[in-house]
Amino acid sequence: MSDVVQLFCLPHSGATAQAYLRWTKLLPRSVEIQPVEPPGRGARTGEPLRTDLVGLASDLADELLPKVRARYALFGHSLGAVLAFEIAHALIERGAAAPMRLFVSASAAPALRDDRTKAKPLTDDELVDELRRLRGTPEGALLDPELMALVLPVLRADFLMAGGYRYRRRAPLPCPVAALAGASDDVPAAAIGAWSSETASGFAMKLFEGGHFFIHEREREALDFILDGLAAVTAGRAAA
Repeated sequence: MSDVVQLFCLPHSGATAQAYLRWTKLLPRSVEIQPVEPPGRGARTGEPLRTDLVGLASDLADELLPKVRARYALFGHSLGAVLAFEIAHALIERGAAAPMRLFVSASAAPALRDDRTKAKPLTDDELVDELRRLRGTPEGALLDPELMALVLPVLRADFLMAGGYRYRRRAPLPCPVAALAGASDDVPAAAIGAWSSETASGFAMKLFEGGHFFIHEREREALDFILDGLAAVTAGRAAA
């Protein structure tokens, strides 16, 4: 199993680790999907929700440190991309090897994110309007009060987390960074391309048809991009 790459996946705002369960069936056995569940949702519903992104990244790094092997990568979508970025730094600070690659999806580079409008709690109606705008949640789900009673508190906390995040400049990561983006997403391509300044080891970026949740609309294409990225760094290490 030494040739297996662990892929730790961070969910987007309001989501749980279950967002990545499909990937366990769609990716080859050479990639071991490790969905990361932040507190307050999914299997960790009984724990308090967090609104401090850097603090959460630190705690998740502590949890992941005993689990990461030499061959691992991180993936995050939207807010999860920034969380994955902070976890990468935190793991390296704790003495772990750098990830083979950091995959960031549907997020501006952390230095360019401006989520100050989310720094104050939004009402349920405002949160539902935001979900509707992003077009990642079926309308039937938005109209289900029992489901929304579970989702909206998590989404509200995640928005507060985004609104309170403050980027801290550090030395670029020693691992390659690969960015994925939806061609019709509100996040400008240039802001996603700015992730290139966060790596000292190579940058790749690909645009996919679709909006903020292109990751669902173009799932197979996105997974192929991830596999290609892992294969490239694996080949590089083997050659070294």
